[in-house]
Amino acid sequence: MKIKYIPVIAVTLLIISACQSTNSTETLPILGSREPVEKEVDGEIDTDTLYHSIPEFSFLNQDSTIITGETFANSIYVADFFFTSCPSICPIMHRNMLKVYEKYKGNQEVMFLSHSIDTKYDTPSVLKDYAEKLGVSGQQWQFASGTRESIYGISPSYMVFAEENEAAPGGFEHQGWFLLIDKDKHIRGAYNGTEEAEVEQLMSDMDILLKEYEK
Repeated sequence: MKIKYIPVIAVTLLIISACQSTNSTETLPILGSREPVEKEVDGEIDTDTLYHSIPEFSFLNQDSTIITGETFANSIYVADFFFTSCPSICPIMHRNMLKVYEKYKGNQEVMFLSHSIDTKYDTPSVLKDYAEKLGVSGQQWQFASGTRESIYGISPSYMVFAEENEAAPGGFEHQGWFLLIDKDKHIRGAYNGTEEAEVEQLMSDMDILLKEYEK
């Protein structure tokens, strides 16, 4: 699976920054764009920072229930993009994601969101069967289906590349990133879901992020 396009380069650089920041401060950075916002406070101009965040969304999950950003309002979550008939990286990704799921299973502050990019075949019932075969039950790990516009429209917000490509295995081309999202919908880390070492780093960073909410 190819890794391409400028957003990926940006993510790679930010991952390096994230690792350095984690080691030195035990606080994860906020990835993505940011811009200063001026506001008046007690007659004085104060400058705040507006960080990149995941926009509002609406999908159907594996139980044919609508899920939105509110579904994840009180949780950090790990997001990825896949399709159930994927013959290449998806099985590896979700074997690794299952390890993360098992570690945090039952933790109400941790959720998972897998977006299917096969918007024709991966209906809620197909996603339900897929989840059950993985050994996933309940609402902690959501498998999302939607229209082509909604799924492909939100992938750039996660800084992930995905597209239909007849030449690619299974007819789709996508990246294997796991994205760590905080309770404010900011991206706090990006990890190659096919690499065990990076999945271990993800779990370590999740522990760090959860500690932020203990303060």
